[in-house]
Formats: sequence, C-alpha cells, structure tokens
Amino acid sequence: MESAIALPSSQRREGRFPPDSYSHRQVGLWWVGLSASLGVTSLLSFSSPLFASFPFKSNRENQEMGDCCNGANGRAPPPPPPPPPAPHMDMDRRSMKQVFDNVHSNISLDPLSLKFIDTEQFQRLRDLKQLGLTYLVYPGAVHTRFEHSLGVYWLASESVQSLKKYQGSELDIDNFDMQTVKLAGLLHDVGHGPFSHLFEHEFMPRAVPGSVWSHELMSVRMVDHIVDEHCIDIDPSRLKIIKEMILASSKEHAMPKSAREKLFLYDIVANGRNGIDVDKFDYISRDSRACGLGCNFEYKRLIDHMRVMGDEICYPAKEYLTVFKLFNTRADLHRTVYTHAKVKAVELMLVDALLKADDYLKISSYPLDPAEYWKLDDTIVKTIETSHNRPLKESRDILLRLRRRDLYRFCNEYTVPKEKLEYFKDVSAQDIVCSQRGGPQLKEDDVAVCNVKIDLTRGKNNPLQSINFFKDYASNDKFPVSDGCVSHILPSYFQDRIVRVYAKKSELVETVSEAFENFQLKMYGVKAQVHDTPEKKKQRRF
Repeated sequence: MESAIALPSSQRREGRFPPDSYSHRQVGLWWVGLSASLGVTSLLSFSSPLFASFPFKSNRENQEMGDCCNGANGRAPPPPPPPPPAPHMDMDRRSMKQVFDNVHSNISLDPLSLKFIDTEQFQRLRDLKQLGLTYLVYPGAVHTRFEHSLGVYWLASESVQSLKKYQGSELDIDNFDMQTVKLAGLLHDVGHGPFSHLFEHEFMPRAVPGSVWSHELMSVRMVDHIVDEHCIDIDPSRLKIIKEMILASSKEHAMPKSAREKLFLYDIVANGRNGIDVDKFDYISRDSRACGLGCNFEYKRLIDHMRVMGDEICYPAKEYLTVFKLFNTRADLHRTVYTHAKVKAVELMLVDALLKADDYLKISSYPLDPAEYWKLDDTIVKTIETSHNRPLKESRDILLRLRRRDLYRFCNEYTVPKEKLEYFKDVSAQDIVCSQRGGPQLKEDDVAVCNVKIDLTRGKNNPLQSINFFKDYASNDKFPVSDGCVSHILPSYFQDRIVRVYAKKSELVETVSEAFENFQLKMYGVKAQVHDTPEKKKQRRF
C-alpha cells in the first residue's frame, strides 16, 4: 500500500493541485501531465520548489515515484494526446461571421452559407415581410423572411449538433451532413412570394387558373439559379439533397430521396413525415414575439431530447404535451393573427389590387423566370401607388382605400358544423348573391368571401398519431401514443372551417348580411353564426 500525500488546504487550488489525498505514484503521473500541458520541463524536476512543498515521507518513496515518472530509460514518457476538437470548433473562426438575432441571440454563419447570403437573390428576402400586411393590424409584425431564414439555419444547426452530441458515432453524422442541413434551412424560403402566403394561395390561382406554383418549388429553382449566376462551388450531390430537403414537406412536389440512409436528416427543416420541424420552431417563436403574444411552447426541449430510432426522430413520451403545444400554438396563431378578420379584409383588398394591375405589370409572369423573379417583392405596392399610368387607376384606388382605412366591411362569420365538414365545399360570392331575397340587387363584385381552414397540420386527424415516442433512453422501443392515454381534455376533433363574408361597400353591409343569413338557412336549416350582424355595422358610412 502506497502512502498518501495530504496537501495543505492553502495549496489546494481549483485546477492546480490534485484532490486531497493521492498516492506518490498518482501525484507523479498528475505532475507529468500538468508540466507537459504547460510546456514547462523544469517542473518535472523533483528539486522544484513546488515539489518541496509536498510532505513526502521518505527518500525511498520519492525514488519510487521518480522511477514511475521517468520510466526505465530515465526519460519522461510522452504527454497524453490532446482531446479531439469539439464538432463546432473544426472551422476557422476567422472565416465565420456573427449576426445578432432578437430571437436566437448570436448566430454564426459559415463561409459557404455566406456565399448564398451575399447575393441579390437572398437579400431580396429583406423586402418580404414574414406576415405580409399583418402589420396593419399588429404593428410589431414587421419582421422579414431574411431573419426567419437565418433563424431556421441556426435551429437546423443546433438540431444536428444535438444529435451528433449524443448519437454521433451511432448515426455517423459528419460535416457534410451538418453543412447540408444548415443550407437547406437557410434556403428553404428563398423562392417565397411577396405578402406571406397570399401570393401563392390567393393571387396566383386567380391570375393563372390551374396554376400549381408553390414557393417550395420556386425555392429549388432559385437555388439552382444562385449557384449558376454566382458560380458557387458546391458538391452536386449536396446540392441535390438540399433541394430534396426543401421539398420534403410538399405534397405535390416532393422529390424522391437520393439518400438510402440517414433519412432522419430530411425531417429537420421541412418534415413531411409528422410536421415537427425547425421551420415551425422559428416562425412560431418569432411571430408570437413580434405580435406581442405569449408563447408557452418550448422548442429547446424538443431539440435537446430528440433521438433517432430506426432512421426516424422520436421524442420521450413525457414530452407528449410539449409536442401538442407546438401544433396548438400554431393553430392559435392562425386563428388570432394569420386569419384575423381585419387581416383577411386587408388581404382581400390587396389581391383585388394586384389582379387589376396584373394585365399592365405582368406580375404573374415573374415566377416563370428566376432571373426576373428576384425583382418581385413587397415594394410592388409602392410601384402601383406612385405610378401615374391610367391602366393602374383601379388598383391605385383600392390601395388608397387601404391607406385610409376604408376597408372591406366584415359582415359576419360562422364555423361549419362538425357533422357537415366531410362534405363542405368553399363558399363563393355567387352563393351569397343567389341567396338574396330583397334590398338592393347585389353583384358578385360587391361581395368578398373568405374560406378559412385551421387545423393541426393533419386535417381532421390528430398529428400526434404520426409521431413516435420512447419510454426512456435505456429503451430501444418506439411507439405512438393514443389520444386517451394522456389527457381527456385534449380536443377530439382537429380541424375548423370558418366562412367569413365581407361587403366591399359600406352601404351594402345590411344587404350582404341578410343574404349571408339566408344562405346559412338554406344550407343547414339554422343560422350557424354566433349572433346577428350588429346594427352599428349596418349603418352606412360616408
């Protein structure tokens, strides 16, 4: 049994001395390692004043420790190899850039990503407000697609880092994978149209009937254009996977996955499998913050606890309600912000203005050519407003009404009864006009109808049924969680359809409201609306 060395408390400094009691042999090995790491050879000598402070009990014991340290040949053994660098430290920080984001704080941008960011095509995103004209109702909602794209880039990086930290050797995640997923997050919205989803879902289908254009498909075309236009040196296989990841959640345009392994990487940016992705993580947090709304969804818990099982990202069963909050918070944002009655009134007016300007400005032709598309952004409104061309007069008049807050008048709304959802068809202005029984004769152009759909990303189905969970990290089994196993106060139905009607002229509010009530009676036998249109709304405004 070797004797122990007891160090005085005054010499025990954090990171300087070994623990309270070490054998001579342990102290010798510890001292060699410390000396080598400091690059100081003289400390290896036992005549050092520092060694003199150790209360060695005998010269024999000192000799034994010296033999241990110096080895049989009298030379000190080589120092232990340095620990491998952390995954995020293998890139030269001199080539990185830092930006400060008001949601995620500091974001590090790597050189390849900067080659895409510093292009006119990507910088266009600065002129696309994330929520379109929602800022006319929620004044703080002025954030853009640019910062959202940086946020998705960062969260994609954090997600892959988390998986590599805990399952790196098992999953064989390398730098190629990490860079690919980050670029997919950065570029997923580079083809987005102006005014949020209004351009894609409201304008293009009416300007180009039968159009199947989508911002995901345009993003893929824009990525190819940026690479060609700016001669960006990128591996062709990486570029192909990036485009596949961007389209992963698209039902119409999803590309066959070229990878035969690591398929879980496709679920990080745009998750077509179950809807949990970093795109939602960012816009839910960012939109809630910008609009001044509370957000009790903690995406960091999901990133920290995610685990790949069978090439699929799974979550601990205890996080079931955290996952539900993701979908529920998204639905709340749709109801209170994205489809707010006034927001939809503004959007209906903007669509009318763009359609009337399309023949002259050829707005709907921009998506046909990526080289021209980058020139189309939210500033098209200012182009119309400041033009003196006669063909744009009708469009200018609508935008002037919008500026002066003379909006289309919201008349009333109803939620489609649950038992009728299965056979529901969108209501049109013609349906309302045909239900009129008296008053001034309505024309279709006097009425605007908004059909709102709010769900939890899976229509009438529970999205959590498509998500697999695990018991704990010692378990290798994954399983879905049934609805009734967690809570009985969660919803039993997962979709709402709301029909809203607007009068384009204030003097027609009463007539449109009556026609809308007649339509409900004809369709359902009762008035499905919560209450009659208030008398104040029916009063004519001058």
